[in-house]
Formats: sequence, C-alpha cells, structure tokens
Amino acid sequence: MQASSSIGRAAVSKTAGWGFDSLLACHFFNILIHKLIPMESKAVQSNSRFNLVKWLVVFVLIAVGVVGNQYFSAESLLYRVLALVGLAIVAALVALQTVRGRRFATLLKEARVEIRKVVWPTRPELVQTTVIVVVFVLVVSLLLWGMDSIISWLVAGFIG
Repeated sequence: MQASSSIGRAAVSKTAGWGFDSLLACHFFNILIHKLIPMESKAVQSNSRFNLVKWLVVFVLIAVGVVGNQYFSAESLLYRVLALVGLAIVAALVALQTVRGRRFATLLKEARVEIRKVVWPTRPELVQTTVIVVVFVLVVSLLLWGMDSIISWLVAGFIG
C-alpha cells in the first residue's frame, strides 16, 4: 500500500504511472541516509584496515618522485619526466585499491556516462551565444565606466 496525501489530491508528478517511483516525503530521507551511510560488509571493513598503509605507500611514492626529481636535476628532463609519470601511475594504481580510490573511480565512470547524455550546442548556437555574451559584457563595462567617470567627476568637484 502506498502512502497518499492527507487531503486526497491526485499525484502531482508528471511521471506518475510512467514507470517512475513517486518521491514521497519519507523516500527522500531514506535515499539521503543510504547515500550518506553506505552499508559495508565485513569483508570491505577488514579490507579497509589496509587503507592507511596503501595511502602511506601513495604518499611515499609521491615523495620519492619529488625528492628524486630534485636529486637527479642534472639528468635529462626526459628521463625525469618518464620516472615521474611511472611513479604517478603506480601511485594511482595503489590509490585505486583503497575504498576512497574505488569511490573516485566510480564517480569518474558516472561522470563520463552523464557527459555522454549532455546535448552539446551546434556551432551556430555556440557562435550566437558567444556574441550575445561579448556584447552584454561590453555594454555593462561601458555603463560601469560611465558611472565611474560621473562619480569621479562629482567627487573631484566636491573635493577640489
């Protein structure tokens, strides 16, 4: 049985009956709580004990890269950059093994999916919008310049 309004109104949502769940007041807080406090299994909790060690390894790899770059400053820039890129890749792989690293990877995957859903403007729309913005900025800057000039003239007349 689903909850209903106490005053007997029909569903307000345009998506009611189209396969979307109604977002009742209590659902919002349930969703919020489950996102803020995820339920983790004991396996994940035991694995998270090593997170501190993994982050320490990441920090040490970054420190080795910084100190090594300083120490080998007389060597070729190409070799130093290749070493730094290699250390950065290893540090990233270690960081991805942590809970926060996996969450970050999930965030990146979800962001990529969302970016694919974006409807990007066509070239004419982009040019038109850019022209509108530039013209608006010029008009506002001229207005501000004019007001500043008037205020400066009034202050100069008042003071001197």
